[in-house]
Amino acid sequence: MRDSVTSRTLVAVLAWTIALVMFFPIAWTILTSLKSEGSAIESHHLLHFRPTVENYVEVFIGAGYLGFAVNSLLISIGATLFVIALGVPCAYSMAFHPTPHTRRLLLWMLSTKMLPPVGVLMPVYILFRAMGLLDSRSGLILMDTLMNLPLAAWMLFTFFKEIPKDILEAARMDGARWFEEIRHLLLPIALPGIASTSLLSLILCWNEAFWSLTLTASNAAPLSAFIASFSSPEGLFFAKLSAASTLAFAPVLAMGWIGQRRLVRGLTFGAVK
Repeated sequence: MRDSVTSRTLVAVLAWTIALVMFFPIAWTILTSLKSEGSAIESHHLLHFRPTVENYVEVFIGAGYLGFAVNSLLISIGATLFVIALGVPCAYSMAFHPTPHTRRLLLWMLSTKMLPPVGVLMPVYILFRAMGLLDSRSGLILMDTLMNLPLAAWMLFTFFKEIPKDILEAARMDGARWFEEIRHLLLPIALPGIASTSLLSLILCWNEAFWSLTLTASNAAPLSAFIASFSSPEGLFFAKLSAASTLAFAPVLAMGWIGQRRLVRGLTFGAVK
């Protein structure tokens, strides 16, 4: 009994330690955003300073935060819709009509996430330039869709594998076709999995920085490019940079907090069988 209590205490302490370590950069960023530029770089003003919101006013109004936020929102939602529209039939096919190569195909799809983006930078840039997709929302939507589709297909596959095949077989006996199976049976049953996959895709699209900085300039630049704009030849504006970062991660942090249970369930569903 004592060993059980001790182990639970150690696990709780370890969990809180990890949580505090991970939350520290967020807290530090928020704290720095409330300082003046002078206080942000002075060591004796680490904790003792007069809070100010002038950085947020400058970032939100002077630097045009709203335009970048609209780009991020449209790109993230557009890419997520395409990911789900392509991922659902892909996962349906592999879950309910598997072939001897289905498992290998899934592993290959997931392995593409391990490829460093810089390794395909030049061919992607040349293709996007030839197709006129540079500095466009449609270009980033296409890129984010391609980047997140393998993970989404894998997650949806694990959800669909847990659905009893007898339900679909009964529908087929009643004359249902494949798209009717997906629309009237699969989608309602797998709605929690689709929702968690959508949330994860939305977060990944919102946080994507490499392709956003590489394929955009001004017209379609999202919040990741907005944050990078506060690094200039004159130096780093730490307070304004922190304010911009806070405004950028606040929406996705709220989404993750609200949907954390569904997101964790989606990431771990089907892990133990």
